[in-house]
Amino acid sequence: MTNDSLNRYLFDGAAVRGELVQLSQTYQQIIADKNYPAPVAKLLGELLVATSLLTATLKFEGSITVQVQGDGPVSLAVINGDHNQQLRGVARWKGDIKDGTIHDLMGKGHMVITITPTKGERYQGMVGLDGDSLVECLESYFKNSEQLKTRIWLRTGEIDGQVKAAGMLLQIMPDGTGTEGDFEHLEALTETVKDEELFTLEAQDVLYRLYHQEQVQLFDPQAVSFECGCSRDRSAAAIMTVQPEEIDQIIAEDGKVSLHCDYCGTSYDFDSIDVAALRDNSANSTDNDQIH
Repeated sequence: MTNDSLNRYLFDGAAVRGELVQLSQTYQQIIADKNYPAPVAKLLGELLVATSLLTATLKFEGSITVQVQGDGPVSLAVINGDHNQQLRGVARWKGDIKDGTIHDLMGKGHMVITITPTKGERYQGMVGLDGDSLVECLESYFKNSEQLKTRIWLRTGEIDGQVKAAGMLLQIMPDGTGTEGDFEHLEALTETVKDEELFTLEAQDVLYRLYHQEQVQLFDPQAVSFECGCSRDRSAAAIMTVQPEEIDQIIAEDGKVSLHCDYCGTSYDFDSIDVAALRDNSANSTDNDQIH
């Protein structure tokens, strides 16, 4: 496997669809320089794969945010992805983190899935962290919210010193023609997938290994990438929403205002001259609007 990608496929003669996502660089960029404990990095990798799989179910332009939050050592883990498979994410934790179930990491909490179309109303679904794993929580979400039989496989690991994340999804088509028998047969085949296969083989080779006796229609892959979306302009706009007196006090104490992006680790610094220029530009813009 050389490129981060998502592959969609259908089974001829069975109303079941599948997805396979394989991530390396995207995963590495999301956890880079964050010093996440291994269990937190693993959880974030699983969440990253899950969000990519869910984003691929969008039938419109928009984004999905999948977040788990609780009162345990890990208070938050969140991944956001859009229809272009551009993903970003972050986790927050405290104390000594030990490997265990999702309850050991998150404590009591819930998973929230927010779907935000570019055009249309936002939808939000929530499910308690009732299972022992992220997979069980996700499958519970599909059972309760989507009411479509769905199985998900999430894997993280390390190959040749590089962290990898991968996963698969099977789902009965929503047209109602899929049968339990077809799904259970394909589910059993998919259950045999090995971590090493997901991390090292090309998608078509993985699918052939699993489904060589089935008729599989594989679509063109879609590239997956890390995309933060922060910028100096956005940071400047955020500063202009804060009361001027508060900004002036921060500059007086620290010599600058710094905005830090949790997703990519970039910091944007604004000194008194920068802030004065922002205020001048804002004032000029307001004057021009009044003239017109």
